[in-house]
Amino acid sequence: MTVHATIASPLGPLLLVGEPTADGVSLTSLSMPGQKNAPSVRSGWVRDDDRFSGIARQVSAYFAGELTAFEIRFTPGGTEFQRRVWSALEEIPYGTSTTYGALAGRIGVDRGRIQALGAAVGANPLLLVRPCHRVIGADGSLRGYAGGVERKVRLLTHEGALQPTLV
Repeated sequence: MTVHATIASPLGPLLLVGEPTADGVSLTSLSMPGQKNAPSVRSGWVRDDDRFSGIARQVSAYFAGELTAFEIRFTPGGTEFQRRVWSALEEIPYGTSTTYGALAGRIGVDRGRIQALGAAVGANPLLLVRPCHRVIGADGSLRGYAGGVERKVRLLTHEGALQPTLV
């Protein structure tokens, strides 16, 4: 069975999707409106806000500046290579960023496979809680965020990894 809930956030509504467990839910997806390849609620899915209440509290605390690391059970997915990349994303500390090249070096990915690494980062189904927004271009450019570059800027600014711009 697949359960889902939608929670409010400063980035817009977030769709949470997961599998029920004895004590809550195992998250399979966290997505944003307009996100590339985002799932949409399907017939047969059951809305269950209560199962996601702990995740909703953590997301709220994150945006309130009270939480810097999530403690959420995830359902494994993806290929072996994607899981390796996603595991490395989880190690990028709050308030920092890293480059695609540095991430590749950390997990032993040949520089010739940087594009594949970028595709794996982009395929992350758990935006926000698995911090793919912390990966930037070698030149400091903010590229390639499935939720949109403007949201990436907002997240990195929120975390203090990017200075807000004055307009």
